[in-house]
Amino acid sequence: MKRSMVETLLGAVVVIVAAGFLIFALQATEVGAVDGLSMKARFLKVGGLEVGSDVRISGVKVGTVTDRILDTNSFEAVVLFTVSAAVQLPTDTQAVVTSEGLLGNKYLRLIPGNAKEFVGDGGEISQTRDFRSLEDTVSEIIFLATEE
Repeated sequence: MKRSMVETLLGAVVVIVAAGFLIFALQATEVGAVDGLSMKARFLKVGGLEVGSDVRISGVKVGTVTDRILDTNSFEAVVLFTVSAAVQLPTDTQAVVTSEGLLGNKYLRLIPGNAKEFVGDGGEISQTRDFRSLEDTVSEIIFLATEE
């Protein structure tokens, strides 16, 4: 009976330590939604950008993709996302869907412009560049190589 109690206590300590490591890892990797200003951008192709994907400026996470919907009139993908309220984006900011490498996750990259006015809550980033897959790039290279 005494051995059973020691094993139970030791198991509880292991579970508590594991939970502590999990909480630390989630905080260190900045997983989770960023509260702030809601914005949107329109794309012809989003290439696997998912809800929960990062929104980054210069590689630093400043927001989170909150939804992807299809505009049934223009057939464009509308990406809804949040950006930290501390970040003021000029109205000529560009939004680009990109990836972390050949097999990496997709994220929304924001390239701030130089305009004096800023995008407000509920605003839209009008300058966008669609996702370019590896297949798109390879086919363009082949087309250029075979062109006379």
